[in-house]
Amino acid sequence: MSRILIPKESSSGETRVAATPETVKKFLEYGCNLAVEIGAGEKAGFLDGSYEQAGATLVPVKDTESWSNADVLLCVNTPISNDLSMLSKETLIMGLLEPYSNKSLLEDLQKLKLSALALELLPRISRAQSADVLSSQANIAGYKAVLLAASALDRYFPMLMTAAGTVQPAKIVVLGAGVAGLQAVATAKRLGGVVYVSDIRPAVKEQVESLGARFIDPPDFTENAIESGGYAKQVSEEFLLAQRNELKRQLSDADVAICTAQVPGKKAPKLIDEEMLDQMRSGSVVIDLAVNQGGNCYGTKQSETVVRKGVKLIGASDLARSVPNHASSLYSRNLLSLIGPFIKDGLISLNENDELIEGALISKDGVIKKESLLTSRGTI
Repeated sequence: MSRILIPKESSSGETRVAATPETVKKFLEYGCNLAVEIGAGEKAGFLDGSYEQAGATLVPVKDTESWSNADVLLCVNTPISNDLSMLSKETLIMGLLEPYSNKSLLEDLQKLKLSALALELLPRISRAQSADVLSSQANIAGYKAVLLAASALDRYFPMLMTAAGTVQPAKIVVLGAGVAGLQAVATAKRLGGVVYVSDIRPAVKEQVESLGARFIDPPDFTENAIESGGYAKQVSEEFLLAQRNELKRQLSDADVAICTAQVPGKKAPKLIDEEMLDQMRSGSVVIDLAVNQGGNCYGTKQSETVVRKGVKLIGASDLARSVPNHASSLYSRNLLSLIGPFIKDGLISLNENDELIEGALISKDGVIKKESLLTSRGTI
């Protein structure tokens, strides 16, 4: 039977875990062997006793024997090189591995002859929806971004009619109508805000308007802003300039801007520049969810709040970590959904010709499967 190890995440600030007692039971029903490091789920509200009750074996953190015996390592973030060196050859690693920006990962995979599935590379097709880690975590980020903005804003979100007079609703501009953006729209509407959405893809207009928001039509250019799988792609500088001109007008009377626009494997497009920030009123708030990829807004910094001429610029990186219980539950179900079909009699045997596996497999026994990763290291 395949031996699966769930490590205690070593990344600074990480609160999530790659398996919950619920998914442990499922893996055991498939016939796999589950080992969970002591304290792995504590920050997410899953205590060691709950894993034991589910049937997992608790092992010490960074126990050499446990790591060397593992056939599969389910993680949230890439373990450090010293930890990877404890794994045996051909061990499979599954997690959010950031293959385009993690400079040492490919070297470790090649040197140690490890296999790896980078979950952020799963193709956006219907069959992948239940395994789509980016969507499940982005959904949380969009929700928390609005709550963060409401907390930081110097005004109410809803319109209120009080004895002292009427309070006008806040105007929220959401940049990007992907999963995070649409969840931000829904949450902001529930709080009573007036929401506008900017996206380079005209096709998302119907989704935006179905949530009660107003769509800011993109510039009238002939170029296609959609890649296969529905992702937004990088567009020309002329297109972005025209889009920024319209955004400048919208942001001049906005209370909140929530930036969610990202392109997989590329730097985030810079949508809000200094001139646009100068037009925003003192006391307004910008939440930049793309800050880890360079940011959509000028001046944002990872995990920091910068006050620029009265405007609060919040670099909201890794917001899913702030809801670790549900984030872990969804993440672990994504993993189970992806590899469950490839488990037979307790053995995990991935089919490299399967569309999902082929899309996410970046290394097989140390052989890098995607040439694009070798030529674009450190692009983000």
